[in-house]
Amino acid sequence: MRFDFDAYVTAALFEPGGAAAFALGDGQVRWAGGASLAAHDGAILTAIHHPTAAGVISGGDDGRVVWSRPEGSTELAAVKGRWIESLAAAPGASLLAFGAGREVRIIDLADPSFSRVFAHERSVSDIAFDARGRRIGVATYGGAALWYARIADQQPVMLRWAGSHIAVAFSPDGKFLISAMQENALHGWRLSDARDLRMGGYPAKVKSVAFLQSGRMMATSGANGVVVWPFAGADGPMGKQAMEIGFDEGALVTRVAAEPEGEVVVAGLDTGGVWAANVRTGQRADVTTGAGAPITALAIAGDRVAWGDEAGGAGVEDVPAGVR
Repeated sequence: MRFDFDAYVTAALFEPGGAAAFALGDGQVRWAGGASLAAHDGAILTAIHHPTAAGVISGGDDGRVVWSRPEGSTELAAVKGRWIESLAAAPGASLLAFGAGREVRIIDLADPSFSRVFAHERSVSDIAFDARGRRIGVATYGGAALWYARIADQQPVMLRWAGSHIAVAFSPDGKFLISAMQENALHGWRLSDARDLRMGGYPAKVKSVAFLQSGRMMATSGANGVVVWPFAGADGPMGKQAMEIGFDEGALVTRVAAEPEGEVVVAGLDTGGVWAANVRTGQRADVTTGAGAPITALAIAGDRVAWGDEAGGAGVEDVPAGVR
């Protein structure tokens, strides 16, 4: 199933019920079933699926956070004059966090009266909840900040490392916080003692990471293949070497996706192709070989992959049988 949306694909995702949806640079949310909705007056900059219901939650350059379903949309929050460039939801819960300039704002989708605002010295680049939904990690210039999501008056724990941190993710066991940096590198911290993890050697920026095999592995973009770091054990990747799957000197991996409990990783390329590989067996197969614009959005759910590129091309395909 292929689509031509004629707009940059900001996010491709699967809703909990299995519906595939795409958030676009022209402000629309489009569903694979044919429905479409103009969610924002401007570009969608970030989008996730609703954590407890059907639909897509998006942030735009119009300063709004919007919940969209095929039957209509609801504004969840608005910050005049700010771009909403990062969103995160507590897994299976009702807390939603979004970045607006130097602030992280938290709302409760089940309690309209709940609100928290956490201020930072520099702009917020990305946000992540830990697996229990109690703590958030915030990527910013100079490191990452850790906050308890529901506590109003607090000082963050600052994990410092020089440079601009643009993306952040907790390991599923909550032991590590990983940050992608503006330069071609990852950085990380073991949270028990704030010990640094230096993960470099990438030929390009790392734009996405994905944990799989119940958190025992972390796959990343930013190289000619998918770089996979071992995370098993108390030390995670400390002192260990990464492996690279699907090396191709003619392409760079721009996006990765995986199911946390699974063993299949999906890679989107700067040439427009998408492939899937099984990290246990090493089997790899193309999902789509279409040469074109770089892949900007990627998701996997069960046996299906959704992808989108910077020119508006998109699709929903089956995971090849040989890698399942």
